[in-house]
Amino acid sequence: MTSLIEQLAAFATQTSYSSLPPQVVAECKRDILDAIGCALAAKDQPKAKQGIACGASIGGTDGPASVIGTGRRSSIFGAAFANGEMINTLDADSVMPPGHVSPYVLPGALAVAESRGRSGQDLIAAVAVSHEMSVRFGLIMDQTRDHQDGKATTAPVLGYSAAIFGATASAAKLHGQQASEIANSLGIAAAISPVNAHGAWLRHSPPSTIKYLMAGALAQSALTAAEMGGLGHRGDLQLLNDVEFGYPRFIGTRRWQSEGLVQGLGSDWMFPSRLLFKPYPHCRVMHAPLDILIDLVQRHDIKVDEIESITSWGEAWAYVLPSFTFRDIHMVQDAQFNFAHGLAVAAHRIAPGPRWQDPQVVFDPSVMALREKVRLEIHPDAVGAMAHNASSRPSRVTIRARGQEFVGERQFPKGTPSPDPATYMSDAELADKFRRFTEGLVTPATADRAIDTLLNLEKVPDFAAVMRSLVWANPEK
Repeated sequence: MTSLIEQLAAFATQTSYSSLPPQVVAECKRDILDAIGCALAAKDQPKAKQGIACGASIGGTDGPASVIGTGRRSSIFGAAFANGEMINTLDADSVMPPGHVSPYVLPGALAVAESRGRSGQDLIAAVAVSHEMSVRFGLIMDQTRDHQDGKATTAPVLGYSAAIFGATASAAKLHGQQASEIANSLGIAAAISPVNAHGAWLRHSPPSTIKYLMAGALAQSALTAAEMGGLGHRGDLQLLNDVEFGYPRFIGTRRWQSEGLVQGLGSDWMFPSRLLFKPYPHCRVMHAPLDILIDLVQRHDIKVDEIESITSWGEAWAYVLPSFTFRDIHMVQDAQFNFAHGLAVAAHRIAPGPRWQDPQVVFDPSVMALREKVRLEIHPDAVGAMAHNASSRPSRVTIRARGQEFVGERQFPKGTPSPDPATYMSDAELADKFRRFTEGLVTPATADRAIDTLLNLEKVPDFAAVMRSLVWANPEK
């Protein structure tokens, strides 16, 4: 019997650019563009600086792979570590089941594609593999948003660790490994997978700065697995089939619907309809309330000093967890997950981007004062709506100002493929986000060139040239 790992390896080997549906190609390019924009925007943030420094320590400062936008180079391990941390620093990168995926699976692929001189088409095919594997693992295991007996629930052990399989497969594919080598790489990846610590992160405050899973560490582990498989190490090919002692048991998932991992694999592409883009550098849970609040403030020209209170109704599982409801902000990164603070920043009409995590904004007395006027409530329709459509995020916001109540509701946040076409983030809107997030950090000409190149990545003969062109307006030497 062919093991699940061997079937995943065959999928990785057999997938080529020419075999991909147009929507798959488009979403791969869009996610690469968005992730690189998030990394470029993050350079001055503490988490990014720490990731860059650690990447240099791991991989040195002279190698075949670029640290995005800095002019620095390192080994593929050092660059992938730094780039993973940069992509995830602002928490503005895309999400899909099991949660954040791009900061885990893209850094290794970018580094290997650059170091090996792979084409844009090669990179797209590898990213398609990584994303499809990741979303399938996310769907067959315990998820952050779950329901039991009609109520929202969060599993005690959960996380994004399974992204290591897609990350390993994409790197191994770009290295040119055969199916047997990729299978061994995946078996090794299963054995060295990071633990699923997300459940603890959700329940502790203030939340740790490595967040739900350190992106650089997983990217590095995936590269290690791919390297060792390519060097001839034997992986355990049974780890996904063995429910009693294998990966499902030691990673801590209570649910393991393994048939969904390979059913229709290579013909039924699941990730494009589940890939969500984030307009705001803030936890995705709050994006629908942020959409509503910004619309109300702008449409009614509500001034901050007029606001008496803000009430947000949203997701039941999240509105009670310490990682989102804590009040003491000590570091700028804390603002990414402080729901009340995010609404307060948005009410000040600050354009979404790196400024949302500028210390002058995060600790602005006006923002902090307005935060204390925010109340969080559980939306009564949250569980039913999400059970009907997993992308649904029923939300309501009420602003009390001028002796009146201004109320808005949304079913789907911006950036979500949904029955409402307006929630889909178009190429033009993703390009606008890229420009807004990188304004003042790269020249407008560099931004426009990057957008055009990455949205036409299939025409690029050597991806190394793309990575080396993404330099800052004042690149570091």
